[in-house]
Amino acid sequence: MAEPADAGSVRDTAERLALAAVGAVALTGERAEELVEELARRGGMRADDARELVGDLTGRWRGDAQRMGERAGVTLAGMFRELGLVTRAEWEELELRLAQLEHRLRLLEED
Repeated sequence: MAEPADAGSVRDTAERLALAAVGAVALTGERAEELVEELARRGGMRADDARELVGDLTGRWRGDAQRMGERAGVTLAGMFRELGLVTRAEWEELELRLAQLEHRLRLLEED
C-alpha cells in the first residue's frame, strides 16, 4: 500500500521530534508513552505506528551511543598507551606475577 504524498514529511517530522526527545538520556517507559501520544496527536500518526517509530529510534540511538562509547574507549586506550600508562588488568597481572616471584624466592631462601 502506497503512502500519501505528505506521509514522508510527517514521518520526517516525527523522527526529528523523537530524536530531540531522546536527547542524551534513555527514555523511561512513561516518557516514551508520552512521546507516542504527542506524535499521534501532532503528527497525525496512529498510536501503534508512533510507538514503533519511537522504539526503532530509541534502539538506533542506543546502538549509536554504544558504538560511540566503544570508539571513545579505543581512542583513550591508545592515548594512555602512548603516555606509557597501563590498564588495570595489566597492573593486576603484574601484581600477580610479582607475588608469584616473591613466593618462589621465599621457597628458594628456605632451602
